[in-house]
Amino acid sequence: MSARPVRVCAVALLAALLGALLPATAAQAAGRTVQGGRLDWGLKSSFQSYVTGPVAKGGFQLKSGAATVGGSLFRFHSATGSYDPDSGEFSATFTGGVTFTGHQKPDGTHELDMTVSRPTVRISGGDGTLYLDVTSKAKGSGAVSTQSQVPFARLGLGGIDMRGGTSPIALTNIPATLTEQGATSFAGYYAAGVQLDPVSLSADVLAPAAGQPAQQPRPTQPPATEQAPSTAPTQGAFADAAVDWGVRRTFREYVTGSIGQGRWTLAEGAQDGGALFRFPQGKGSYDPAKGALAAAFAGTVHFTGAHLDLKLGRMGVAVENGKGVLTADVTTAGATKNAVPLIEFDAKGMKTEGRLATLTEAPATLTEGGSQAFGSMYKAGTEMDPVSLAVALDATAQLPALPDLGSTAPPTPTPPAPATAAPSQEPVPTAAARQSPAAGLYVALGVALLVLAGGVIFLVLRKRRTAATAAASASASGEATGPAAPGPTDAQQR
Repeated sequence: MSARPVRVCAVALLAALLGALLPATAAQAAGRTVQGGRLDWGLKSSFQSYVTGPVAKGGFQLKSGAATVGGSLFRFHSATGSYDPDSGEFSATFTGGVTFTGHQKPDGTHELDMTVSRPTVRISGGDGTLYLDVTSKAKGSGAVSTQSQVPFARLGLGGIDMRGGTSPIALTNIPATLTEQGATSFAGYYAAGVQLDPVSLSADVLAPAAGQPAQQPRPTQPPATEQAPSTAPTQGAFADAAVDWGVRRTFREYVTGSIGQGRWTLAEGAQDGGALFRFPQGKGSYDPAKGALAAAFAGTVHFTGAHLDLKLGRMGVAVENGKGVLTADVTTAGATKNAVPLIEFDAKGMKTEGRLATLTEAPATLTEGGSQAFGSMYKAGTEMDPVSLAVALDATAQLPALPDLGSTAPPTPTPPAPATAAPSQEPVPTAAARQSPAAGLYVALGVALLVLAGGVIFLVLRKRRTAATAAASASASGEATGPAAPGPTDAQQR
C-alpha cells in the first residue's frame, strides 16, 4: 500500500468527522434571546443625597414601573435583548425611569430637572458600556436637552469572562465610570471620569431548541381563553380590567425597614409588580364616549409589622368627568370598614385605543378616609403612588403586562483559589462559572484528530517495516529486487 492511498483515506475520514461534528457546533453557537430580568443601580448616591438634602430640597419620582431597592438603588425591569454564549457578547435593555428635581423656583419649575430611563448594558470583547435615555436641564443656562441611548458610563469588567453563561446571566457590583457624553448629559454636575455607583443585573436567557431557531420571547400575558370575540361592549360592560397601585413607596420601605420590621402578603389574585400591586379581574361598566368607569377588582394586600396590621381588599374605581376615586375594604385590628375612599386621582388622561382603554400613572392624593385608614400616618392631601388602569373592552384585547423581574440568580459558588485571582470587588458572574457549551465538542474533535493522525502514522510505519524486511531478505538471497526502499528522509519529502 503506497503512502498516497493512506493520505487519501485520512482526508476522507477527516472530512466525514468534520461533517458530523461541525453542524452540532454551529447549533450550539446560535444566539440566544434575553427576556426578563432586572438592573439595580443608584446612579450616584452622593447626587441622590444632594437632590433630597437641605440645599436642593428636591426629590425623585419613579416612572414606568421602576422601583426602589435597599437604601439607595433603583430597580429597572423587563430586560429584552440578546446573548451569544460563544463570544460573550451581551445586550439587554431594561424598562423604567427616574426623574430628579430640585431647587424649585417661584413659578413652580425646577433649576435641577433630569430624567434617566431605559438603561441598556452592552458587552463585547471584554468592554462594557451603560447607555441611557436622558432628558436634562443644563446647570446654569437651563437649556433642556433630550438624548436617546447616551453612552453614559464605562463598566469595569476586569477578570470577568462572559462566555458560556447559563440562565440567568448575573453581574454584581460592576464599577461604572462617567464618560464624556455622560458628563454632558448629566447637566454639568460631574466631570468625565467620576466614579458612579456600581451596577448589578440579572437577565434570563432563552436557549434555542436543538435544530431549531432561537425561541421567541415568552408571552408576558397569559393567552386569552378561546371565546367568540364581540364587536362591541354590551351595555357598557367590558371583558376584563386591572388597576395598578403601589400605595406609597416610602410606606412600603417603612414596612420592610428596620422600624416596621414587617412584610406584605398578597392574596385572592393580587399580583406584585415590584413597584406596584395589580388588582385584576375587574368587573363593571365603561362608557368610552364619556370616559366614565365603575369597576370592582379582586385581590388583597395585607401589611403587617411592628405596631402595624392593615389589610386592603375589594378595590373599587369610579371615574367621571376626569376625576377618579379608588376605594377599598379596610381591615385594621380585626375590624373592617367597607368601600372606604382611599385616594383621588386625575383621570383626564384616560384614553381608548382600539378595544383597550388605559390610564397611565395618574397622580393621586390621599383622602380624609385614607388618612384614617393609615392611622393618621399621612395627612389628607399627601401625594400617594400614581394609579394606572387598563380596561379590555372585549376578549380580543390584552391588558398591559406587569414588570418582568426575571429569575433570581443562584449564589455564585466560591471556586478554588486560581493562580491569578479576579479582583475582589469584581466577583466572577454566573456566566464565568460555566464552560462554553461548544467546548466539549472542540475537545472531542481534537481527540478524534489525534486518534486519526495516530492511525495514519501507524499505517505508514507498518508499510516501511514491510518494505525493509523484504529488501533485507532479497539481499541475503542474492536476488535483485529493484531500487532500495526509500529512507525516512525520502518518505518525508514525498
